[in-house]
Amino acid sequence: MLTSAECSTFVDAMAAVPGPVAVVTTVDPSGGRWGFTASAFCSLSLDPPLVLVCLAKSAGCHRAFTGSDAFLVNVLADDQADIARRFGGHGRDKFAAGDMTPIELGIPGLPSAASRLVCVTHSVLDGGDHSILVGRVHAASVQERTPLVYCNRRFTSPARSH
Repeated sequence: MLTSAECSTFVDAMAAVPGPVAVVTTVDPSGGRWGFTASAFCSLSLDPPLVLVCLAKSAGCHRAFTGSDAFLVNVLADDQADIARRFGGHGRDKFAAGDMTPIELGIPGLPSAASRLVCVTHSVLDGGDHSILVGRVHAASVQERTPLVYCNRRFTSPARSH
């Protein structure tokens, strides 16, 4: 078990690891729209095509996602930090801005995202205080946009190679 100081150092160390920023969305059986911002998202397997995204068990949308048959990963572009902040917040209608529209499988998506991955839920795994949503990629789309990155508790763009 880590001490309080060691936990703080762990959090700081992980904050220094750049991660993609994605807004993950789903629809519950009653038609309710749900979404959250994730920076713990990555590919898992090519055969079959799987991705994973982590969701805090304390999140208000946890039940909607862990009980969902499908979800959509919207990888944000570098000019979409405001969308990341909106879906990372609590207590408001995250979809009120109207930028999310029903796309693949009727799940709300962001047409201007850097990329989108439509996923059928493959499994939900225990990850401590998070659930790991594993999705089998059903469809994907990519645009020529620079992705948004989260590093050192700030939104940024990836360094460009010359």
